[in-house]
Amino acid sequence: MLIGLVRHGKTDWNAEGKIQGQTDIPLNEEGIKQAIALAERLSGEARIWDAVVSSDLKRAYRTAAIIAEKLNLPLLDADPRLRERYFGEVEGTKEQERHERWGKEWRDVAKGVEPNEAVRARALNALKQWQQESPERNLLVVSHGSFLAQMLAELCTELDDQHLHNLSYSILELQGEKWHPQLYNCIVHLNP
Repeated sequence: MLIGLVRHGKTDWNAEGKIQGQTDIPLNEEGIKQAIALAERLSGEARIWDAVVSSDLKRAYRTAAIIAEKLNLPLLDADPRLRERYFGEVEGTKEQERHERWGKEWRDVAKGVEPNEAVRARALNALKQWQQESPERNLLVVSHGSFLAQMLAELCTELDDQHLHNLSYSILELQGEKWHPQLYNCIVHLNP
């Protein structure tokens, strides 16, 4: 089984450096172009994906729809388990504002920030369901930076913790009981 992990395209809040969390911000024009670029890349590679599934937030779902349409793949029902981490009162703030209000350890201090364990539990719950329902299906999953970082940290402990770029593309392969990275945080499709 293969799982492809894609972070959604850029939004205006990404461009402004604001944390989105579960605030439902749409893709901007650059984000749409990024999604098209990955779709173009994948359409020129050997076909390995059977379906696309996405978070139910607009920025991820639109990214997934662009890719699914270009590749002529089924776009499964949006899955709220794939949503970005809930950042509570921090959503909509920039880094400097977070540091001024809550300090550098704002994740531990600000109200309503979803803990790593809860994010990882959502990811594992979805993954186990996919494995049980269709273990032979290779799924391309479109989600969010913090969510995907937690999923990758849980499944592939040997990976370096890198910032996941907008429209980054990673591939994990299940070998026995362990997930192995085949590609990590790749953005060659965004290079001119």
